[in-house]
Amino acid sequence: MTKAILFDLDGTLWDSSEIVVRAWNKCIEEKTDRPERITVENMKSYMGKTLDVIASMIFPTLPPEEQLRIIRMCFVYEEEYIKKNRPRFFDREQQILEELSRDYKLAVVSNCQVGYIELYLDHSGFPELFCDFESAGATGLSKGENIKLVMKRQGIDKCVYVGDTAGDEQAAREAGVPFIHAAYGFGTPEAPDASISSLDGLADAVKQLIG
Repeated sequence: MTKAILFDLDGTLWDSSEIVVRAWNKCIEEKTDRPERITVENMKSYMGKTLDVIASMIFPTLPPEEQLRIIRMCFVYEEEYIKKNRPRFFDREQQILEELSRDYKLAVVSNCQVGYIELYLDHSGFPELFCDFESAGATGLSKGENIKLVMKRQGIDKCVYVGDTAGDEQAAREAGVPFIHAAYGFGTPEAPDASISSLDGLADAVKQLIG
């Protein structure tokens, strides 16, 4: 039987919020005449949401096409900023993931744009620990559907999804897998199957849920 741990990215495997805020505000200032500026708290509330939803939250008075045009420019700035500035990883992340990879396949499933997970893998220094990754930007599918896609692609029989938001919990329910709340992240789900205050608690939570 093949068992796996699938991860959300923002707030679960790293915190890029401060870097992304700088990038987006710089883009809005340089490329538009819009007055909107984003705070770190704003950014944390956007994490895990799809592109169109984030765009509508920032620019609610603009037509959807213009919202998306601006947010796509922001993503270009974001990619360049993150290439040059390593986001914050969580305590003992590499060691914990190395230990987990001995018994479970590891993969990342995020609602991010194409290229964002690759930035995480490049900065991590341990990309070989992950067997797969998928994003909404690449497939156009919901996070739940992407979880199922990775499970099928990797021949996974049992897995958990680890994330920090209510949207992550909903995705796990859609995919029919247990949800572990990364309570050190940005959100508050309704009824997770387990909750961890740091990555140190992940191994025990996974073992309890899928063995």
